[in-house]
Amino acid sequence: MISIFYVILLYKSIQMKSSYLITKEEILKLYKPIDSKAHKGTQGHAVIIAGSYGKIGAAVLASKSCLKTGCGLVTTFVPKCGYQILQISIPEVMVATDENVNFITNIHLPLIPQAVGIGPGIGKELGTQKALFEFLRVNKAPLVLDADALNIIAENLSWLELVPEDTILTPHPKELERLIGKWNSEAEKFQKTIAFSEKYKVIVVMKGAPTYIINRTSVYENTTGNAALATAGSGDTLTGILTSLLAQGYEPKYASKFGVYLHGLTADLALPKTGYESFTASTIIKYLGKAFLSLA
Repeated sequence: MISIFYVILLYKSIQMKSSYLITKEEILKLYKPIDSKAHKGTQGHAVIIAGSYGKIGAAVLASKSCLKTGCGLVTTFVPKCGYQILQISIPEVMVATDENVNFITNIHLPLIPQAVGIGPGIGKELGTQKALFEFLRVNKAPLVLDADALNIIAENLSWLELVPEDTILTPHPKELERLIGKWNSEAEKFQKTIAFSEKYKVIVVMKGAPTYIINRTSVYENTTGNAALATAGSGDTLTGILTSLLAQGYEPKYASKFGVYLHGLTADLALPKTGYESFTASTIIKYLGKAFLSLA
């Protein structure tokens, strides 16, 4: 009976915490419009590490959304098979490649970035796992971990001790389960995620309907977005958005809120034009400009 009573109390407290809503009013306090004298060198240089054979599209989506969120410069690190695809599909992006053709095995960056997003489409090859570990061991830049980076880390949780404090993790429900274990109720899911965030000093973006941000014991509920976002590549674009904001100097706790709000807002703005069925991850990127303009 004690344990049931505790769970009920915890669930009620979480419901109260979810009253920390991420609203337009909140975002306007965080938003830093671009200075009229800004140039690409002042708008941050982000690195996206993504892609493997057959999944270079993830790198394209993350890189393009990173640019379209205001980042001045974006370098994308991919296996060699992604070089021509990136250069042709996004001429604004600089491309660095691994020695390996089909997947990433050795992450060597030609610059010191302001932020890094890693994980979309990288796969779980043994060489990629080793490359991720070596990267985490030396990286000092603000970081976003997504997709296969999370799946690899879920099997090596001690690696989270290597990441910068307030690194942003963006798991969908299955990725979250791999990180924190199974749960039997919503209350237990929140309890485990809060404990995880506290233990590793990370920010967890729990993607879903709605999306929640867990920052230690603080829980924030996003107020934008709809079912149209349940589409392939949607998470890749969120990684690019968050990495862009970090590179532009937003603190992780603010970048996470602003990023999920913008991401959801694109779907709200696009839905009357596209409907649910025709909305794609590329639509998110297309509507980022309108999302920013709606903040004016």
